[in-house]
Amino acid sequence: MSLIGRFLGGLITQGSLQITHADGQVEKFGTPAPGFPDVAVRLTERGVIRQILSDPRLGAAEAFMDGKLVVEQGDIMELIGLIRANRPWERGGKLKEPGAVKRLKDNIVGGLDRMNGLTRSKSNVAHHYDIGNDLYDLFLDDDLQYSCAYWDFDRRGADMTLEQAQLDKKAHIAAKLDLKPGQRVLDIGCGWGGTALYLHEKFGVEILGITLSEEQLKKAQQRAEASGVSDKVKFELIDYRDLAQREAGAFDRIVSIGMFEHVGTPNFRTFFRSCANLMTADGVMLLHTIGRMGGPGGTDAFTRKYIFPGGYIPALSETLEASEHYRLMHTDIETLRLHYAFTLREWYKRTVQNREKIIALYDERFYRMWTFYLAGATAAFESGGMCNYQIQFSRNRRELPLTRDYIGETEKNLRD
Repeated sequence: MSLIGRFLGGLITQGSLQITHADGQVEKFGTPAPGFPDVAVRLTERGVIRQILSDPRLGAAEAFMDGKLVVEQGDIMELIGLIRANRPWERGGKLKEPGAVKRLKDNIVGGLDRMNGLTRSKSNVAHHYDIGNDLYDLFLDDDLQYSCAYWDFDRRGADMTLEQAQLDKKAHIAAKLDLKPGQRVLDIGCGWGGTALYLHEKFGVEILGITLSEEQLKKAQQRAEASGVSDKVKFELIDYRDLAQREAGAFDRIVSIGMFEHVGTPNFRTFFRSCANLMTADGVMLLHTIGRMGGPGGTDAFTRKYIFPGGYIPALSETLEASEHYRLMHTDIETLRLHYAFTLREWYKRTVQNREKIIALYDERFYRMWTFYLAGATAAFESGGMCNYQIQFSRNRRELPLTRDYIGETEKNLRD
């Protein structure tokens, strides 16, 4: 049995994986099982095994990107899903204290990458978001929502669309903000402006959206101008830390969707201090972020190198701890467990459908990298330790209604 065979032999038990080596040798692992895919891959060079085993995620990604690992039956989504599903986060069994080596690695891996100072934050954002809006037009919904959607299949039916799920996400978040006409709202990490435009349309609030992406800024400003609301919905290229120096106490509400993952652990307290200072004394904030279902960890090498340099997925514990120093009350916390998996599968499907267009924009290697990213993220939410957290903060215990009924009532009115 090959080295990679010894690695996979005890891992793949449900579903099957066939590996054809560069010398023609064939190895098979697992047994076909309902709900698990059957996948076949071919390794085109002898050195691929060493490359993968040296750092499984980065090594496998680069081998796939370079055409050294070819999926011949199934696709990259099924390959990664098969491996993850055979060792799910909620697999049960006896729990042990993590070893000292793992704890040390989790504490230091990517530490320098997470030191997101002002200059580095902008360059890290540009790496992912300034590669051109054309790519995002191809796989996102029509409002360009690049974050976890909200899938209410019981209400909408099994065939609900990504567009509907993203619209329902905005309603879900808006309800938790308890908005009133005339309030001033800050959107930190505003993307292409869809949420800001939605909140203004539905509640008559004034919005400032901030981003570090020049491509997103241009698109958001164009959308506000086209809608005739650029006097009420404004966008600016500025870091939240700089804005806090300029507009202390200026905002009744803050919303931040899918931005906290880019803050970096050394800046968690700075982020929450800035938010607290930006809010009025009665301010409310809704933070929507990818999160870890376990304790703090580290960002894998593939993600750090190719997707989100400086990115870090926070555990709930370290998020709440960082906020507790600045008189921010955790007034509501919700865990979205599978919503992002459904979202990512839709993005992956649309990416595959637009394969030729993406290759024309970039190249084949980029397309493979992007599909590996989406497939790996999907598996992390379906079988790994990733989820989404929505955390509502308030600066005044009397500002929000005493029960949660207002959230459901407002959301129902928005969605009906």
